[in-house]
Amino acid sequence: MLTIDDKKICIKPNSKILDVGCGTGRHTAHALKFKDVITIGVDLNLNDLIKAEERIKFHKEMGEYDGKCHLLSIANTLNLPFRDNVFDVVICCEVMEHILNHRQVAYELVRVLKKGGMLVISVPRYFPERICWTLSKDYNSASSGHVRIYKKNELKLLLEKAGVKFLEYHFAHSLHTPYWWLKCIVKEKDSAIVRIYHRFLVWDLMKNPWITRFLDKLLNPIMGKSIVFYLRKSKNV
Repeated sequence: MLTIDDKKICIKPNSKILDVGCGTGRHTAHALKFKDVITIGVDLNLNDLIKAEERIKFHKEMGEYDGKCHLLSIANTLNLPFRDNVFDVVICCEVMEHILNHRQVAYELVRVLKKGGMLVISVPRYFPERICWTLSKDYNSASSGHVRIYKKNELKLLLEKAGVKFLEYHFAHSLHTPYWWLKCIVKEKDSAIVRIYHRFLVWDLMKNPWITRFLDKLLNPIMGKSIVFYLRKSKNV
């Protein structure tokens, strides 16, 4: 399930797109649906990159992609292996809350973005995330766990200081929020109620019925799990 809304991004033919912290490749794969784009996904987790490669291969075999090429690479977000001003679009979803030196991450994301290019960032929303931290002491102490909770204006200021201008935002994944609350409440790893809700989310992802899309959109302003920012790099940076 996508976090970003690609209708809010101007993706032209021959655009270069970077997906930082691409994980299993949902946004990397989706970007290849645009004609003649060049898409690069980077992540530190090799197993996730292998799954991303399999995802892209499957969709290519189905004939769904017009993108020119893709590359998946292990890379550190604090020191991206790219020149300045390379990418037309940089995507970074659910990454910054994991990294202590988030100012350096913001700098790197803006550094590799072309002047006038679009930066899209998502992080967990403050209200649902605060409830998770309150319900479970283990939530933010687990390996690769969350090290901070962002308030909207805090993240906006951090990114603007790095050299991008805030355009708009929205919330996403409201139907995922109860799943994480349940995981925090129910301590057992093999809880039946958590398994059932997870199966519902997988079903929703695969079937994409109108009723859950409607409910998700309706509930996002109230309990959306993620907040998504759209920003543009100044031409004077």
